[in-house]
Amino acid sequence: MEFLFYTSNQIFIESFILAFLITFFTVPILLRMAKRKNLYSLPNGRTSHLIKTPTLGGVAIFMGFIISTLIFINIKKIPYMQYVLASSLILFTIGLKDDIKNIRYYKKFTGQIIAAIIIINFADIRISTFNGFFGIGEINVFLAYLISLIFIVGIINAYNLIDGIDGLAAGLGIVSTFSFGIWFYLTGNYQLTIISIAMIGALSAFFIYNFFWTKKKIFMGDTGSLLLGFFLSIFAIKFIQLDNPDIGTYYIKACPAVIFGILLIPVFDTIRVMTVRIYRGVSPFNADKRHLHHYILEITQSHKKSTLILISANIISIIFSFLLRDMQIWKLTAILILYASVFSYIPFYIAMSRRKRKIKRYELINNYVNVKEIKKKNKNYIPDQLEKIFSSRIDSDDEDIFTAN
Repeated sequence: MEFLFYTSNQIFIESFILAFLITFFTVPILLRMAKRKNLYSLPNGRTSHLIKTPTLGGVAIFMGFIISTLIFINIKKIPYMQYVLASSLILFTIGLKDDIKNIRYYKKFTGQIIAAIIIINFADIRISTFNGFFGIGEINVFLAYLISLIFIVGIINAYNLIDGIDGLAAGLGIVSTFSFGIWFYLTGNYQLTIISIAMIGALSAFFIYNFFWTKKKIFMGDTGSLLLGFFLSIFAIKFIQLDNPDIGTYYIKACPAVIFGILLIPVFDTIRVMTVRIYRGVSPFNADKRHLHHYILEITQSHKKSTLILISANIISIIFSFLLRDMQIWKLTAILILYASVFSYIPFYIAMSRRKRKIKRYELINNYVNVKEIKKKNKNYIPDQLEKIFSSRIDSDDEDIFTAN
């Protein structure tokens, strides 16, 4: 295997193929296991699926990704990987337990914090500079630990919360990981490139089951979403650590803002939803249907369309982030926030407008029914003309009042 570490592109192709194949052929095994053990996610008031579905897809992603990574990376070149894998096992255990039997959110947070502390303290994967954002450069160790902890746990939960419709978390994960992987490759960080490609391979195999297939559909569950968010936070921090003027052409002046653009949809949506919950006086951890994908799904009535819309929006933000990489950090950040705000408001406005029209039509129908009832009791009480008005207004309304929310 040693020769693989010195070939140009062969190792990248092989790491993708191996991760893809392991994940792809592990899923059917997990589907049979879920059927035997009755390990399903059941539909409820806040989920978007209508039938019970297995939630062990994250196990397949973990197997494909970890095995491919361990086979193809040169651990001597990235010795911190042992701590990353140790943290991954912690998150895997917590996620698997939550997928099999729901656990309280504070227990999940505890596991996430422990995993984050391990890589911050032992692997030195932490944010130690703001790259001039707000005029701040290097920061002290305590602040670096605190900000890194908030960042890692925040990204983990952003991808955990965005996993609400078919293919969304995996699709966004593929796009974001691909963006980091390309930059790692161009800057000569080939070990991180291999890890990125292994993740893309595992996610791509899972995406086929989750997005395209109905009879063999499976969810990634917390096992997959926690792992995905964790490694994307690592990629983002390594992106910051490795970005410096010495790399020449591929140096990114607005590095923190570009990272924000790469992770825009999950991160912005999580901040928006939690802000709304706090404003309404409820816990930011209370589950609801105020996520962006819920509003878009309500409009399109299609998981596939909704997922493709959100992935396309994230791709646009990534393209603009790299095109404007030499802009001042605060300016690019402001542009991205404006873009995300407008993009988030449009489906919200459309969904709310449709709900109001449906409410008005329900009221109109109720009034019409009342007219019919009164007319049966007293034919002289309501003129026939009034009934005709109600009938014409109902017939002219092109909204389907029985469309599911």
